[in-house]
Amino acid sequence: MGHDCPVCGKKNKSASKLTVHLRTHTGEKPFECTVCNKKFSQRGQLKPHLRIHTGEKLFECMVCNKRFSEGCDLRKHLRTHLGDKPFECTVCNKRFSEGGDLRKHLRTHTGYKPFECTVCNKKFIESGKLRVHLRTHTGDKPFECTVCKKRFLHGGNLRVHLRTHTGDKPFECTVCNTRFLHGGNLRVHLRTHTGDKPFECTVCNKKFSQGGSLRKHLRTQRRKFL
Repeated sequence: MGHDCPVCGKKNKSASKLTVHLRTHTGEKPFECTVCNKKFSQRGQLKPHLRIHTGEKLFECMVCNKRFSEGCDLRKHLRTHLGDKPFECTVCNKRFSEGGDLRKHLRTHTGYKPFECTVCNKKFIESGKLRVHLRTHTGDKPFECTVCKKRFLHGGNLRVHLRTHTGDKPFECTVCNTRFLHGGNLRVHLRTHTGDKPFECTVCNKKFSQGGSLRKHLRTQRRKFL
């Protein structure tokens, strides 16, 4: 005999499964981590969580030997090797290896931004972007250069900065082989080969390959009219 949920009618195979299911309605989380006090509705969720604190990683990728604390994380990771992207956007057909990434992507179509800054009320699609934004209010710069101790708001900015110490220039022009520190600098440089001038003066219609050149030009135009 099945055990039906009195709230939503879901059928459960046993009384114990019904007990676990009912916690989705009551919000009860009886299993607590003794390290960080995070709570879980199932004992099975607490066990893999504890590995975050112990550093234990039982699940190893057979391709690159990267290790994971949870089997589900290994399964997700394997898709990066297989190229498997089973989650498809019904709007633009872009595909994703993880369902969570698809859910975030769908917000770019719906405009839904569920994460709001409590300081300035700016809204964000992802919680991670809100966390980064909050640093602009707190002044927190958690990423420190180990060479010169300069600190950064974003990890990406630190990675770019480190190239000033290592001399690494990963962006290479396919035409003349000049190398650049930043991808943006390469894009600007490529215009010297293509002749592309996307910045146009609204006064005289002269075009420029760089925004900085347009700004200088506009200053000379303003002086003419003073």
